[in-house]
Amino acid sequence: MKQRIRVMGILRRGEEILLLKKRAGRSDAPVFYELLNGKIKFGEQPEEAMGRIVKDDLGIDVKEIKLKDVVTFLAFSGASQIANLYIIYEIFERKGSGAIRLGEKYSAYKLVKLGETSKLSLEEASRTVLGLEDEKAFSGEELREVVNGATVYVDGSSRGNPGPAGIGYYIVGEDGRILRRGGEFIGFATSRVAEYYALKEGVEQAVELGLKNVKFVGDNLMMINQMNGIYRVKNRDLLPIYQDIRKLVEENLTAVAFVHVKREHNLRADEEANRAIDRHFGENVIE
Repeated sequence: MKQRIRVMGILRRGEEILLLKKRAGRSDAPVFYELLNGKIKFGEQPEEAMGRIVKDDLGIDVKEIKLKDVVTFLAFSGASQIANLYIIYEIFERKGSGAIRLGEKYSAYKLVKLGETSKLSLEEASRTVLGLEDEKAFSGEELREVVNGATVYVDGSSRGNPGPAGIGYYIVGEDGRILRRGGEFIGFATSRVAEYYALKEGVEQAVELGLKNVKFVGDNLMMINQMNGIYRVKNRDLLPIYQDIRKLVEENLTAVAFVHVKREHNLRADEEANRAIDRHFGENVIE
């Protein structure tokens, strides 16, 4: 599988986020706004590349560049599958760093609040990253503006770790409608195994629904990093599940992203997992 690696930066001024418009190429090409991003040159570390891009494209003084997350988009180009890996950084300016001075790459910029991004045409990677920044993950109308394709939230729960375990999923369509939700008791397992079984179930549900472009969202950073190829899966209990997930994705989906969010942004899937455990033990469950 081919892989392209880029760095992407989120720069805030107050409650607003910086978005940039590339200089026009072909006259008939659509114009999109995007978060600051660029390629890593040979011999550079990702953070060094981000610093260089800030200097070249924005002309401001930086106080700190802080790693935030890593997101991978899988897509097909002809017969080859390409993984576009984005290393996401938060950019903090020095006090009094001055006005933004655009380099040759960009022709204009805007400072936009998250709720106003729907007024702009955003390129795909920036749209997804900004979707993660929006805390109102289930707000219907706003969700339609930040999600490209369906979103599958997954979570695994283990009471005792290892202990009685359940998995949950919550699927939202591109139009903001709830497509499907549910959970299942999986027996006695660790939380890590439960997380992977939850993701596998989420992929299977997406395939059953006939979805093709899907963002899978979970709050287990290790699992998301492993699915994005940042870390290898060495645990013998996890490896077969990981391989099953990869096979399902490659054989059935056109484009996917594996995205990490904080636990408080994944409560619906968590609720489904815990309901499944409660149902198994005959406890009262409010549906």
